[in-house]
Amino acid sequence: MRNKNNLIAHELIGLDVEVVNCSDPYQIGIKGKVIYETKNLLLIKTKNKIIKLIKKNCVFKFHLQNEEVIVEGESIAYDPIKRTEKNIRRVKKW
Repeated sequence: MRNKNNLIAHELIGLDVEVVNCSDPYQIGIKGKVIYETKNLLLIKTKNKIIKLIKKNCVFKFHLQNEEVIVEGESIAYDPIKRTEKNIRRVKKW
């Protein structure tokens, strides 16, 4: 189950997200659902369109069932499969 302690080790597709800080001030406040993820990008579906956001340039607020989690884009700027595998291995070692 996703929570604030393990969010970056999980799939982000399907989560509601909001940009809370960004090097491009026009992207601050964008809200929507993550529909696709690459190493460097999140694709967000808003009410009207699909927006590409560069992960490293932004700080995101992900909305989980009972909590909100702030995530620096640099901490998720990895290939999604490698990021989740890397974090799963780290958890298993403990």
